[in-house]
Amino acid sequence: ALVVIANVLASKIVMFAGQAVPAAVIAYSSSFLLTDMLSEFYGEREARTAVWTGFLASIALALSVAIAISWESAPFWSDQAAFESVLGNTPRIVLASLAAYLASQHHDVKSYAWWKRRFPRHLWLRNNASTVVSQAIDTVLFISIAFYGLFPLIPMILGQYAVKLVIALLDTPFIYTVKRLRVFDKKRDSPQ
Repeated sequence: ALVVIANVLASKIVMFAGQAVPAAVIAYSSSFLLTDMLSEFYGEREARTAVWTGFLASIALALSVAIAISWESAPFWSDQAAFESVLGNTPRIVLASLAAYLASQHHDVKSYAWWKRRFPRHLWLRNNASTVVSQAIDTVLFISIAFYGLFPLIPMILGQYAVKLVIALLDTPFIYTVKRLRVFDKKRDSPQ
């Protein structure tokens, strides 16, 4: 759900901690925490399934919006321009979102599993190490594809990545809290 929400919010650029970033930055960054939780409590396979589910949901959203935009409006409906403005992400933003999501989330799942095998007792390390690199992949791909030739890329990449790093570091207590509260089943691939 977070990925679909992020796709709706992504076309608006906002100021966050003094940086120009897509409005989707918090929702999207939180999706990495969720794949880390799935990896931690259910294993790599379930996390990978969730990534593919999010990818397919994003495609379904993009297709549904494209159909709705192209569909003839009722004669009395006068909000087509506003509807297109809010939901009609350019194909380039959709492509950027899908490419960045698939590459970065698959990296996050693989990286998390790798860190977990090497450091089974350090949840904070695998949560942050996998996410920090995955967010870099995501940021460079998304900003480069979506905004090449439109905005200065380096400031947007650095600004968005800085915000994502802060969010990644702030999510560490959440994964520990979920683990302590035993919110998920004990289908873990290795004890901590």
